Amino acid sequence: MERITYEWIRSRRRTIAVQIREDGSVALRTPYSVSRAQAERFIEEHKEWILENQRNQKEAWEHRRVITEEMRREGVEKAMKIFPERVEYYARLMGISYGRITIREQKTRWGSCSGKGNLNFNWKLTLMPMEILDYVVVHELAHRKEMNHSRKFWKIVEQVLPDYQERRKRLRELADSL
Repeated sequence: MERITYEWIRSRRRTIAVQIREDGSVALRTPYSVSRAQAERFIEEHKEWILENQRNQKEAWEHRRVITEEMRREGVEKAMKIFPERVEYYARLMGISYGRITIREQKTRWGSCSGKGNLNFNWKLTLMPMEILDYVVVHELAHRKEMNHSRKFWKIVEQVLPDYQERRKRLRELADSL
């Protein structure tokens, strides 16, 4: 019988959650009130899910693209040219203003929009097809009208990109390889 090792993280949260990290390690997050026995029982009850997700994580890790410093430098250069062009094009099309554009390398985000209208984009989008990059640009610009993910927000995105759902799905699929 396979035993799952995990890091137990207690905090002021209200629920119990299991996290499978990129390296396949397991973190159990619980409220302070959860006992060792309850934590062990939770892990045991979710054992199949944990093992399956560890396998999936390992597989994704093995297929992950290795990014060299040269690729990073070239990607940032390309991003600094392409994002201002695409943002300007879509902002004009959507009738939206924006602040400055910043290129970053975030681990969990492809883009973001601040309350002041400043846009951040992950340079790794330059490694993806242009229609995916455009989806992220339109998504962030739509936040200039709706700073949430309400139905109204998605309608704004859909007016510009009627196939946004396919693009969004493709982004999730490609994200695993980066």
